[in-house]
Amino acid sequence: MTQTRQTPAAGSRLFSPTRLGPLDLPNRLVMAPLTRNRAGADGVPGEAMAAHYAQRASAGLIIAEGTTPNAVGQTYPRIPGIHTPEQTAGWRRVTDAVRAAGGRMFLQLQHGGRIGHPDTSGRIPLAPSAVALPEPLHTAAGLKDSVTPRAMTQEDIRSTIADFASAARSAVEAGFAGVEVHAANGMLVHQFLARNTNLRTDAWGGTVEGRIRFAVEVVRAVAEAVGPERTGVRISPGTNVNGIEEGDTGELYPALLAALAEWDPAYLHLVHADPDGPAFAGFRRAWPGTLIANPKLTREEAAADAGAARAERLLAEGADVIALGRGFIANPDLVERLRTGAPLNEFRPGFLMHVHGTEGYNDYPALPEVALVQGPGARG
Repeated sequence: MTQTRQTPAAGSRLFSPTRLGPLDLPNRLVMAPLTRNRAGADGVPGEAMAAHYAQRASAGLIIAEGTTPNAVGQTYPRIPGIHTPEQTAGWRRVTDAVRAAGGRMFLQLQHGGRIGHPDTSGRIPLAPSAVALPEPLHTAAGLKDSVTPRAMTQEDIRSTIADFASAARSAVEAGFAGVEVHAANGMLVHQFLARNTNLRTDAWGGTVEGRIRFAVEVVRAVAEAVGPERTGVRISPGTNVNGIEEGDTGELYPALLAALAEWDPAYLHLVHADPDGPAFAGFRRAWPGTLIANPKLTREEAAADAGAARAERLLAEGADVIALGRGFIANPDLVERLRTGAPLNEFRPGFLMHVHGTEGYNDYPALPEVALVQGPGARG
């Protein structure tokens, strides 16, 4: 089933080229990182994942789904990893397929922290403090009550930072142009930022300076490992997803952005960006580099035009690049559909997560009459 929609204005900046880190992007539409649970039980990406991403290679950039830098950081079953040779080789098959189709990829590094379970990872999760996720979560044995994580020691913190750096090196080895540090949506880095999940009184908690330290140290380590031009950061200010309550968002993020800017990462990826809200303008003023905006969309907006109208407005308000999620899930050739005003496929939410086949994953049709024009690949 498809839906008719309006074409973006002629000459839209959505389809203009830009530069991001080591890449020349042919357009400003990024495929956002999307957890889909389609890796093997061992976290190795397989042929279905290679096909999925290659189908969407016309995106200006693909940021591949949250991928664990170590075993204890695993969130849900069938999440990919980047901490074993087999996982790195699996991702190499994915990036080779995308590159052959003319695409470019970053990899999101995601440590779940307290969002983990022994039934999935075989390990007690680690977090800034021993504060459990206040909701059940999907495990390899089905939906289970969350467990209380173990508060990280100084050694745990240092080894985890090192694991992020090692994962970044493995990602580049696997053919990614760079990596994105996931500091959003209630994952480990975000847990260090938030008052209700970081109850520490040492140098990694307490004050704003203490709570941003882990995020800054992870970004520093990754930037030193693979280069700041290959390092991105994703944040979700004010979100309460996964039980997060930051408590002092207005103080927290100016301090975080100022500290991160010293490392000059390739981009900042802002989740739930609203062109009508004062917060977006504030983040644009505060961030000196490339800003990727992931629009805040209602279901109706997402269904009507996959976020193109809001994307246009965000570009007008200062965003450099736009990240879209569900639009790319349902439309492997989303860029060309938006460019030409072609109808959009209907999104099927029942196949989004916690299912493992190719249905609702690789079976969304492309426009057979459209010859996709691919852009240049990575340089450097």
